[in-house]
Amino acid sequence: MKKLALLILLCVSARGYAQDVVGYWYGTASVAGGGSTNNYLVELILKQNGGAVDGIVNYYFKNTFRSFKTSGSYNSGSRELSLFNIPVTYFGSSAQMEVDCPMDLRAQLRVAKAGSNLSGSFVSKPAYKHTCPPVSFNIKLNNEANNQDSILKALREFKETFQVWTPSATDTLVAATVIQRPITNYVVANLYKERAKEVAQEIEVESDSLSLDFYDNGEIDGDSISIFYNDKLLASSQKLSARSIHLKVAVDTTKEYNEITMFADNLGTIPPNTALMLVSDGRKRYEIRLASSLQKSGTVRFKRRTK
Repeated sequence: MKKLALLILLCVSARGYAQDVVGYWYGTASVAGGGSTNNYLVELILKQNGGAVDGIVNYYFKNTFRSFKTSGSYNSGSRELSLFNIPVTYFGSSAQMEVDCPMDLRAQLRVAKAGSNLSGSFVSKPAYKHTCPPVSFNIKLNNEANNQDSILKALREFKETFQVWTPSATDTLVAATVIQRPITNYVVANLYKERAKEVAQEIEVESDSLSLDFYDNGEIDGDSISIFYNDKLLASSQKLSARSIHLKVAVDTTKEYNEITMFADNLGTIPPNTALMLVSDGRKRYEIRLASSLQKSGTVRFKRRTK
């Protein structure tokens, strides 16, 4: 009887640790002998169905962010994970020309009471083994983000992304300059009133005026927006791209808050409608990612800092 109880206890204890690869995994990866400047910041978002695995691979390298959907397999006996056909930026690429190494991911799950790890490497395809060295990693399971709803949501709303640079104040390319004056569009104005405003961020600013730039956040997929400032329409049906929608607005000091709102004219080919907004008050610069749908409009609040 004691042996049976001990066996049950051991089985329960073993099940207390993660035995699969489902979840959010994150950490760093490095090229053997490549030095600290050749580190990658890696995130895996994985969903498992028996031995089949679907997921997203995200990584930062130098000034590049890449994001890809992937699939593969997991052997529960050996705890080996394989993901296939992942383009990994070659560690010797320059800012002017980036080269991809076609690679597979090979990793082994290590489970412990302190936490779970995936330890392994991105390994090049045979034809590239002499030019693309392995990129090794040891990434951890993020328990705070590890739930089925968030994983399925990430996979469902995935947008493939290749963002090589984040625009700065000195190299902003302008597609459209918006002059601060209200315009009339009754259709957009009425739809705007029907949608809820979702405040993404609140910022304290020092200047009397703000410089704003809107870019497509990720893959350019036909997103079109209208822009409201303090509930007044300033720009209508502006297409988001790698060039900015640029405008300057005066801060109304009679209001507790000033609000800039991104209204989605459409959802592009990959919902939701997303944008990178750069805000400059002359002294500080902020990067804000906004998302809008046909039910909610992304909003940022500005408050003048008391001197």
